Amino acid sequence: MGNEYDLSCEEGVLLALDEGEVRAACDLVLAEQCVERPCMVSVSAVGERRIRELNAEWRGVDRATDVISLECERPDDPSLAPGEPCELGDIVLAPDYIARQAASFGTTAADETRLLLVHGLLHLLGHDHLDDASATRMEDLEEALLALLPGDGTVDRVVLTRHRGEDDA
Repeated sequence: MGNEYDLSCEEGVLLALDEGEVRAACDLVLAEQCVERPCMVSVSAVGERRIRELNAEWRGVDRATDVISLECERPDDPSLAPGEPCELGDIVLAPDYIARQAASFGTTAADETRLLLVHGLLHLLGHDHLDDASATRMEDLEEALLALLPGDGTVDRVVLTRHRGEDDA
């Protein structure tokens, strides 16, 4: 049994990656992170109003953002039976926000979406960027994973993690 993905787009919202690219990126991250348990991940593309609502509700930050990760279970949870799939969680992306952000960083919307998909999935796996050391580790991991994915090559090392220090806000 492999990983399962529930992919959805809010009406009128288009993601810069197709379903196959999303699945392949998630499968790669899970494999590279040595996750052997089958996982279920929800990936949603929403408008800026909805991402702002979620950001306010879950993080207490009343503004739009690029990605939000909502964790459910961890693959190493001892309460899961052997072979039982892990409901890893939800990754919510805001494509219009991401496209504007990509332009400001000189990347493409597709590459920025790949970065944020990897970033969101790493959060579901327990990685974070609460301080400079953890942010650097997460950036290094993002860079290594992005190098394994097809892409436009526009994401520059200097600007990998857009969220350094964000948790302090």
